[in-house]
Amino acid sequence: MRIEITSIFVDDQDRARKFYTDVLGFQVRHDVPFGNGASWLTVVSPEWPDGPELLLEPSDHPAVGPYRRALVADGIPLAQLAVDDVHAEIERLRDRGVTIVQEPMDIGMAIVAVFDDTCGNIIQLLEAKTDQGEA
Repeated sequence: MRIEITSIFVDDQDRARKFYTDVLGFQVRHDVPFGNGASWLTVVSPEWPDGPELLLEPSDHPAVGPYRRALVADGIPLAQLAVDDVHAEIERLRDRGVTIVQEPMDIGMAIVAVFDDTCGNIIQLLEAKTDQGEA
């Protein structure tokens, strides 16, 4: 068993596509229209193009809004994305106008930070430490 696709609910697929590709740097893997202006829209990391896909899924199901609002209100990220250097990535995102919700913080086994994806979610960046003393 392996993780193949995981979803992030987004308010607007066009805006999400631009943010996740132009700002974050992912690549579109699939963009298959399925009616009502929505698509099966997935992105992948250019570092792992055959790896797991992130489905940018429309957030129109009635349960999604209350769920995401509760997560944001409690400061709980909807998803986590791995990076090699959280500090550098946060500066890159800040330079691109991204709202940083939580500055980099050492939590012991990792360094984490949180940003707003402009599509209704907060997303955590995670830099795993290679050993307890060094990131």
